Amino acid sequence: MKRFRRLSARPFARSSAALAAPLVAAFALPAGAAPIPLADLSSYLNSMTTAEAPFTQINADGSISTGTLFIDRPGRVRFQYAPPDGTLVIANNGVVAVIDPKSNQLPQQYPLRRTPLNLILARHVELSQANSVTGLRQDGVKTIVTAHDPKHPDYGTIQLVFTPDPTQLRQWVITDQGGQKTTIVLGDMKTGIPIPTKTFDISAAAPRPIKH
Repeated sequence: MKRFRRLSARPFARSSAALAAPLVAAFALPAGAAPIPLADLSSYLNSMTTAEAPFTQINADGSISTGTLFIDRPGRVRFQYAPPDGTLVIANNGVVAVIDPKSNQLPQQYPLRRTPLNLILARHVELSQANSVTGLRQDGVKTIVTAHDPKHPDYGTIQLVFTPDPTQLRQWVITDQGGQKTTIVLGDMKTGIPIPTKTFDISAAAPRPIKH
């Protein structure tokens, strides 16, 4: 079963060694800056209404997937995986659906609140409250924040990577209860752009009608 919190491996995986190296190099930034304060990071996330970015996913087994990410806060996200896979992962109305367009099966669905990504899709993000942040550190100019749902640590953790001037979300790593890690590296992100509502319509994206 494909699981959103793992954003699991895709069948069209390519050589992880060839792709992971330049991704690491892209984040080898010079040292010298202080971590971005949690209040500023919260303000940045709260100011993000819509966003679109290409992404590269490094799966727990070392395989690589690519696609396009769409965000419409609060609560809506779409991972559109590139062909030949074409899998869609859509969150809307508190539900996450994993849709295989090549299958006639209904989408797998489960609550968004059970995924660490719910932290940045919340209506109001306040990283300095609710004991959600378990780690804050600096690596070069990168600020790295580790967080989880303090009431449900079994839902896993998310590690967010930001760069300054201006503040921008660059990457996140989701770790599930079993220790499996899935990394999402974001390309150039466009924010504040119009995104059609149908982008996040789970029923419209499903290969056959969903009965409610």
